[in-house]
Amino acid sequence: MSKQDRGFMATVKLGPKGQLVIPKEVREMFGLEPGDSLLLMADPRRGIALQRAIVMNKIADAIFAGHGQEVYPQEPQEHLEEFARGIRQASEEAES
Repeated sequence: MSKQDRGFMATVKLGPKGQLVIPKEVREMFGLEPGDSLLLMADPRRGIALQRAIVMNKIADAIFAGHGQEVYPQEPQEHLEEFARGIRQASEEAES
């Protein structure tokens, strides 16, 4: 198993302005470069997640195309569409 095939765990600290540094190993693992847009998702029950904005836009496209139930069969369509609208809104705000 190569280093790229393994997971990574580390402790990160928030800076004085609420910034955090993504460790080099993780940036390399996911091919993240300066200027890449990431979408931060937070849910009080599920926690915090970061994902590339382009990946989340593809998920929103699939939901709007009617494929959301294939990935999230337990979620009502209206919740999926609300999620997809949130993705779109966050992506648009990041681009402006």
